[in-house]
Amino acid sequence: MADAKVKAGSGSARFPCRKLSVGFVLLPNFTLIAFSSIIDLLRLAADEGDRSRPERCSWSILAPDLQPISASCGLLVAPWETFERPERFDYIVVVGGLLDRGRSYHPETLQFLRQAAARGVTIAGVCTGTFAMAEAQLLQGRKCCVSWYHFPDFIELYSDVAPVADQLFIADGKFITCAGGLAALDLAAWMVERHLGPGRAQKSLHIMVTDKARFAADAQPQPPSIATVGETRVRRAMLLIEQHLSTPPKAHEIARKVGLSKRQLERVFRNTTGKSIQEFSRDLRIFYGLWLIANSEKSITSVAAESGFSDSSHFNRIFRDAFGCSPSTARRGGVAFMNVLIQGWEEKQAGCLPAWFGPIGLSAPNWRIARIPLITSSEGSQDREMTRGIDADPTGFLQCERRPYF
Repeated sequence: MADAKVKAGSGSARFPCRKLSVGFVLLPNFTLIAFSSIIDLLRLAADEGDRSRPERCSWSILAPDLQPISASCGLLVAPWETFERPERFDYIVVVGGLLDRGRSYHPETLQFLRQAAARGVTIAGVCTGTFAMAEAQLLQGRKCCVSWYHFPDFIELYSDVAPVADQLFIADGKFITCAGGLAALDLAAWMVERHLGPGRAQKSLHIMVTDKARFAADAQPQPPSIATVGETRVRRAMLLIEQHLSTPPKAHEIARKVGLSKRQLERVFRNTTGKSIQEFSRDLRIFYGLWLIANSEKSITSVAAESGFSDSSHFNRIFRDAFGCSPSTARRGGVAFMNVLIQGWEEKQAGCLPAWFGPIGLSAPNWRIARIPLITSSEGSQDREMTRGIDADPTGFLQCERRPYF
């Protein structure tokens, strides 16, 4: 590590062909996969083969002091240097992680981000690093990308920012935000391609035993949702259901985890949402199945299993009850036909809106089921079509719309 530190800070005289420099700011309890995905792709792009010399890229780990920073898995990473001169870097990448262990940021960290922004440095927030950018007031009035998992937390904390949870990352001027996880690898490939060319990015991905990077506007692997209800225990129950779509938990298991009896949870859930736990889970999973049909070429049997249905016959029956046709028919019908199916479902549900739906700012005539983000093509210099799919909306369907059962 000492040698790497010397190389990273040795300047352009030793490596005159450097074209990309990145400073990492690791927040306490950061996710290791997001950090390692980016730094390892930079390492591979920087040199020929797998020799790890920072010839074309350089990187450093920055912090308010040199105390080790703990990743969410417990691994300690020692910073290489303290904050100074952010303009040395093309990017400052802020890597976040767990929110439930405190969301306090060192004042010097926030000040460093503001200083970097004032000096024109591109800042990238990865995983919950986006929260730190919002805390530093860098994202006001901007569109930003967050993980579907953290979307409810973000909108609750930062009402002046427009979050999107239906794509992998977003570049809005000098500010980049990324959902985290393996989407960080896609972001790193995008950075390398911009500065070093597509050959360098592809070579690095191949060494990492992956064939290609996804595009920024590609959909996150699971369609995001949002529990807008105020009842904390119901929100936790909703999240538990969403986190286990393939293996839906029983009502008594959910009740135990939220600290209620099964009967108590069923009562408060129905009073809050207008649906039973089973109905909520079924609706969520059937729309996840529709999302998979639209997003992938998986067989109907595979879609049924991934959506938590016992078999394809069960899935077909519930799908037909919801949309009036079979999954195969929906797939053959394509995007326009699926939009008609969604509209029909909405019309059937229109008289059953829960009482709590109104306060979130959507009038009943404008109420829509969540737009389903489908696979998108490319972005950047090739300037191909950015999106395709069901009601494809470049602003992100979660900015202004909600599923009716949330």
